[in-house]
Amino acid sequence: MYVRDAKNRDEVWLLDRIEEMGLDEASFRSRDYVIAVDEETNERAGFGRVRVHKPDDADEFCELTSIGVVGAWRGQGVGAHVVERLVTEAGDDGFESVYCFTDLPTYLAQFGFERVDADDLSVPVRERFEAVGGDDDATVPLRVAVEGFEMPTRLRERFKTAAPAGDGEGGIEESAEDFGIDPDEATYKYDTGR
Repeated sequence: MYVRDAKNRDEVWLLDRIEEMGLDEASFRSRDYVIAVDEETNERAGFGRVRVHKPDDADEFCELTSIGVVGAWRGQGVGAHVVERLVTEAGDDGFESVYCFTDLPTYLAQFGFERVDADDLSVPVRERFEAVGGDDDATVPLRVAVEGFEMPTRLRERFKTAAPAGDGEGGIEESAEDFGIDPDEATYKYDTGR
């Protein structure tokens, strides 16, 4: 497994997964995403995005958003490595801290994310939090210093041996019947006579 920057050819796959998972697709640009990929099968397993906000009268800030892991790949450190890559990229872009507004704060706490009181957020960050889910009591603002991010060893080890749940081959074997073809009756345009 490895995590790479998304490419234009990933756009349809990303949009389909974002829609399936009910994630935020506002201001979608595939180049803002990273994708976890199985190096043997080239199967995409997870994704996430750093969204940079540039308020007119305040400092820029960045937010992790639209983080998702395909069902068969969950529980294997894929999401953790997506988050790690996003935080690293934010640091490479000059950000000292990264925000995330989520209803799953326990998951991100294992990496060093800490809850921030909404009243302690700058006005632009607070406005973004309120737009994302500030009215929802379950959604909380979190922040991590880029230098304070920590990857638990157990998640690093899981990621090294990650494989999709199910058939163990990284994909579903498809048959002619899956495409509505009766293999006993079908004729083919390029029959070689063998």
